[in-house]
Amino acid sequence: MNTTRMPTLFVGHGSPMNAIEDNAFTRGWQELAARLPKPKAILCVSAHWETRGSFVCAAPQPQTIHDFYGFPQALFDVRYPAPGDPALAQRIAGLVKSTKVATTPEWGLDHGTWSVLEIMYPQADVPTLQLSIDSARPGAFHHAIGRELGALRDEGVLILGSGNIVHNLRTLNFHDPRPTDWTVRFDESVRERIAAGRDTDLFDWRALDPQAALAVPTPEHYLPLLYVLGARRDDDTASFHTVGYFGTISMTSVLLS
Repeated sequence: MNTTRMPTLFVGHGSPMNAIEDNAFTRGWQELAARLPKPKAILCVSAHWETRGSFVCAAPQPQTIHDFYGFPQALFDVRYPAPGDPALAQRIAGLVKSTKVATTPEWGLDHGTWSVLEIMYPQADVPTLQLSIDSARPGAFHHAIGRELGALRDEGVLILGSGNIVHNLRTLNFHDPRPTDWTVRFDESVRERIAAGRDTDLFDWRALDPQAALAVPTPEHYLPLLYVLGARRDDDTASFHTVGYFGTISMTSVLLS
């Protein structure tokens, strides 16, 4: 691992219940946190903040957003009181030249962020911001933003993408959570291209597999991966963690360091 800059990380976050459960995936997130340098700040691109245009949360104390329903009260009781960093939000807005990124006091930390960080950094002592996703824009747009934000790695900022390479709740059988053939195939295809440094192949996920429309029926869970890949450096090595499935959801995490 290069010790002069922060790695960049994509986490397959899955169910928000992971925030309060002990399982193979959450233990994998703990292991990842233990091997990373402690970040000075975290910039998270979560699948759960979709906007028209691009925004970064500049709230000094981001709220914990419970953006789901039908889960146990214990999950709604979780608070992740990490501080924000308004100055870093302004820097992020200035770094990105390929599109306008506006700062906003709105939003906070949704479950794509806090369900992962509650496990990785349970003390909530690292300033944390979110960057929104304009999911109507093509893959190259998101990768370009990630490339511009990559400079933050040299400033101790962990660029964290939170989503899932494969995410299809409509076809998920909760009573039989074995993965489908197309779930595994699509996840493996993406991993092969990441390992080979073929990022441009991943801009158009629809062309990766005949059943890509099942693997990525909507793009918001896939797109955070492109920000992380955009922040990749030529000498980074890709490694894969928490590789596994819950039915038609891939839990793969990708570390570039």
